[in-house]
Amino acid sequence: MCALRPSGQLARGDGPAGCEPGAPLTWRTLGLDTMASLLVMSLSRLGSSGYRARCQWPRLHPLNERAIAVSHHPLIMAESTRQLAIAWERRHASADGVAPLEPVSVNLGLRPAARPTERGSFTDVAVRVSVSDHATHAGRLVAYRITAEYEHEGTPFGSCTMRCARPADSRAPSTVTPPPLAHIHPPAAAVGAGADSDVMVARAPQGRLIVVPRDPGHPVLLAGRPVRLPALAVLEAARQAVLLTSGMTAEAVAGLRVELRAPVPPSGASAEVTAESGGARVVVTAAGQVAALGTVALLAP
Repeated sequence: MCALRPSGQLARGDGPAGCEPGAPLTWRTLGLDTMASLLVMSLSRLGSSGYRARCQWPRLHPLNERAIAVSHHPLIMAESTRQLAIAWERRHASADGVAPLEPVSVNLGLRPAARPTERGSFTDVAVRVSVSDHATHAGRLVAYRITAEYEHEGTPFGSCTMRCARPADSRAPSTVTPPPLAHIHPPAAAVGAGADSDVMVARAPQGRLIVVPRDPGHPVLLAGRPVRLPALAVLEAARQAVLLTSGMTAEAVAGLRVELRAPVPPSGASAEVTAESGGARVVVTAAGQVAALGTVALLAP
């Protein structure tokens, strides 16, 4: 990754090749921890207003179940979109001199019946990308919206719209309430997770749901042990909370949405689930204020 300066500036030429237009995308270019985390293989301009990309989704991705035939976890689509956003900033927005903007809202549309099933090493995924709602300040990009439409062998199976910006408050939450000592994590199958280490929620006394990642350094959702939960981690916590309270399976999820309102602590926020027509709403509360709002769309049983 291009080298970070204390001010948050990235110095041109300090990092390995990859920040320059036309250079191959690498895990270092996108600021990932390992080569195994790389999902986006290419991103190129398509006409005057769009882009095309190619992704490779490994069957043994950390979020996937360990099975011979795997339907990819929906958060892999969200993580691919996050990586596409960073690639776009680096390649097409002349933003290789600053730290990448962060997702502050995510909206996933899923077609469960059309999701590809992988039995080999990885799934080749074609993506159509558009970027809109650019906002600048003092000539610097400060916000935008990216939409990625995913297809496999010509069949669309999902889309993701992500708004990226500099968080209004990027500090750690000022008040962090530790989770109750008596909290109990549900089994992975109860929340649609591939492994126990992927579980993001727990039951506190009186049955209250709280966000307590079982693995505080999860390689995908919490890489680097952030001081506040990123949007994708909150999105996954909302999905798990709804599956746990509804008794539905992961295959029933047709859509996911989350919007960050305030910093979400790395552990201990409460997650209140309310059933609605066609799904459920999730309110994540921390330090007495609403930190995030989420919705999960469910197929009829």
